Amino acid sequence: MKRLGIQAVKRREYDRRGQMISVISKVDADAIRDDLRRTTSGVRDGSGSAGDTRYFSEDSGVFYVVQLEPAHDPGRVKVGFTTDIDGRLRRHRCSAPFAQCVKTWPCRRTWERAAIDCVTTGAEQLHTEVFRVGSVQVVIDRADNFFGVMPVIPDAPEGDSADDDVAVNDAV
Repeated sequence: MKRLGIQAVKRREYDRRGQMISVISKVDADAIRDDLRRTTSGVRDGSGSAGDTRYFSEDSGVFYVVQLEPAHDPGRVKVGFTTDIDGRLRRHRCSAPFAQCVKTWPCRRTWERAAIDCVTTGAEQLHTEVFRVGSVQVVIDRADNFFGVMPVIPDAPEGDSADDDVAVNDAV
């Protein structure tokens, strides 16, 4: 964004419980996409080789299940959508240093609310996306079933990662 002379603006997003998010205009987002298309020679596998890049639409990412305290409170989980699971897990570890990602599934941002409702049915809600569940395996099985009937997302990140929630515009 800096190279293109684009600067994000902070605003309070009421759909995100009043969180401050960084936003850019649609014109600026289109300019970034165009630049990425010109400078990225296709989607690579993310295996770590030199020049690795992976570009996803801002509405594609992963749905994740993170155990916040696996040893002391294994039933306390955080579920949600992110376009950057590694970064999201790092941020979770600021308040839950032993947090572990249990599993991820390719997901569209618009599926997040339905997926959360599906996988946490009957669970005790502790915070917005934090729940106490009787069995993490039941949550995983429900998510497997939910995402098993959803359409395949082209060029989606791999699921089953064992390794976060970024505003659409923060990811750009």
